[in-house]
Amino acid sequence: MDDPPTVTVPNRVPGVVAVRLALLDLDGTLLAGPSSEQLFILHLLRNRILGPRQGWAAAGFLWRYSGRYGRHVWRKDKAYLSGLDAALLVPVAAAFVRNFLISRLRPAMLERLRRHQRDGDIPILLTGTLDLIAGPLANHLGISHWCATICAQRHGRFMPQPPERHPFGREKLALASCLAEQLGLALADATAYADSRHDLPLLEAVAHPVAVNPAPGLARAAHRRGWEVLTD
Repeated sequence: MDDPPTVTVPNRVPGVVAVRLALLDLDGTLLAGPSSEQLFILHLLRNRILGPRQGWAAAGFLWRYSGRYGRHVWRKDKAYLSGLDAALLVPVAAAFVRNFLISRLRPAMLERLRRHQRDGDIPILLTGTLDLIAGPLANHLGISHWCATICAQRHGRFMPQPPERHPFGREKLALASCLAEQLGLALADATAYADSRHDLPLLEAVAHPVAVNPAPGLARAAHRRGWEVLTD
């Protein structure tokens, strides 16, 4: 697993409440509706950026890696980008975020984010979506630090291999721990927002877990543990 992006923390001022992390998931949490990656795939198909080569590569990935990843293999499958020039996709993804994702941001989560920013907390966008998508969205939200999926590349082109970094499940928790250590902050003091039971390892590791429009599995877990539940 690659190291997460290097981050910096502002100097603390005596007498001011301690800086804390606010870890924000993207799909289903900040964003409503279908996942950002699903919408991005449809966008690439409509614009004829994806073709038969990418389709065969994605199918081949499922066949090759189903034994390793089991039911989660489709989450690891980024081979639909195989052969595409990574640099050329950067402006495509930025325009996609601007035109199709910003309008889907949840108002309640935007208010939570602004509250953390006003309080001097450090928000981090921690998501399994592509870094191509997470970066422009983080910039729009005024989030300086983000950690997302990094796809395998060779000579500037995407490869039909497992991602080099994929914040999902326990790997997401490990990345959050690395980020907290870099910042010199305690993950145990953080707030985390998520919508899926796959985020339970992270939610159980922080002081203030918040289930956002949770799927049934997380909703049950949040109810049993007495966690805050935030709905639209």
